Amino acid sequence: MELKVVSIEKPGDVNVIIGQSHFIKTVEDLHETLAGAMPGIRFGIAFCEASGPCLVRRSGNDDELVELARQAAQRIAAGHTFMIMLRHAFPVNVLNAVKMVPEVCGIFCATANPLQVIVAEHEGRRGILGVLDGEQPKGVEGEADVAARKQLLRTFGYKL
Repeated sequence: MELKVVSIEKPGDVNVIIGQSHFIKTVEDLHETLAGAMPGIRFGIAFCEASGPCLVRRSGNDDELVELARQAAQRIAAGHTFMIMLRHAFPVNVLNAVKMVPEVCGIFCATANPLQVIVAEHEGRRGILGVLDGEQPKGVEGEADVAARKQLLRTFGYKL
């Protein structure tokens, strides 16, 4: 087995959701789910088909994000995995809806951080083992950090 680390390239204002699914219908169902999740959301989806023609299927409402998702999915090239690139929405706005899509088996990550995907390859097959998301902790939050965290959540409108 060979292990590879695949970097996900994206602009800083783009959030990413990577997951695993099990059916070609995933692309259309994820598109419908995201389009109905919230007003103004921009997204691109790519799905690595694992049988038949084994194509990278794609959809979305933003050509740049569709292309970014396609490129990332093609570099990862692991069967039955999907990549969602988001703008004007945070993963927390859509994650439960994405998880409720019947074909979705699981989520590897949802992040805006720098991201690498650990891929295993064996006998012509590839799978995601995990992700390297962001940076290591640099310490433990103090009282000022707690106050800043609480203020940020209120600034974003997630807490009153």
